[in-house]
Amino acid sequence: MEHQGNDLKEPKADTEAKTGSDVSAATPPGTAAARAAAPRRRWPRRVAIVLVALVVAAALAVAAFLVYASDYYRDADAAHENLVSTPQLPVTQGAHYLAFGDHAAETGLVFYPGAKVEYTAYAPLMRDLAARGYLAVVVEMPFNFAFFGINAADEVRETFPQVREWWIGGHSLGGSMAAQYAADHADDGALAGLVLLGAYTASDLSASDLGALVVYGSEDQVLNRGKLADSAALMPEGARTIEIVGGNHAGFGAYGPQEGDGTATISAEEQREQTIDAVDSYIASRAT
Repeated sequence: MEHQGNDLKEPKADTEAKTGSDVSAATPPGTAAARAAAPRRRWPRRVAIVLVALVVAAALAVAAFLVYASDYYRDADAAHENLVSTPQLPVTQGAHYLAFGDHAAETGLVFYPGAKVEYTAYAPLMRDLAARGYLAVVVEMPFNFAFFGINAADEVRETFPQVREWWIGGHSLGGSMAAQYAADHADDGALAGLVLLGAYTASDLSASDLGALVVYGSEDQVLNRGKLADSAALMPEGARTIEIVGGNHAGFGAYGPQEGDGTATISAEEQREQTIDAVDSYIASRAT
């Protein structure tokens, strides 16, 4: 009987060994069952790869933007003679602005530069405004793009509290961002209106009581005329549009020719003079 018992136990061991072997053979490493049973160690690695790829893509995008922004239109007045302060026309350098004229002027204008244009390039325009009795302040924008500093006018207005009435304006993209500021502050009693040079508004000002003036050159090939026409419906009642015959897009600043622009048939000085006449006349008409 002991011999028979031993015989009975031996097949059982063989069966267990065979069963284990059969199970292992039935689930080769490449099967779904094997993958489910294996530790899921690949997911952290995949997530890390995705995160690294995103960081690299973001870094490349930032680098590309910085390269793009670094290629901007520079002030043609390399010696900055237009920034010289005189007793008759003081010039004040702030942290992010240049103020031209009397700090206690009754009316002030905050001006936003065009995209990729050095803000000091508008010094001649600001000087001409200051000579008419305005405090004219041009703002330096981050990376020379006004959409990074839409509310830059707030700092200027706080710095010169003696000014009773403020207008905000801008050239090209700077004008569109100035229009956004005007729309956001339409109920501000100290904000009187908007001046757009070679620009149009994408913000709805039609229900506001603000004044609004658009000045552009007949040879301006940068300004989108279709959008300018469409924006008329967004302007407040009493808005005025003036075309300077012979003027172009770059003629509002002093930074040389602009890519894609038309050729002006009048001098930059003449375009600037007509612009100042239009601005001064319109602001005076709103005061009566």
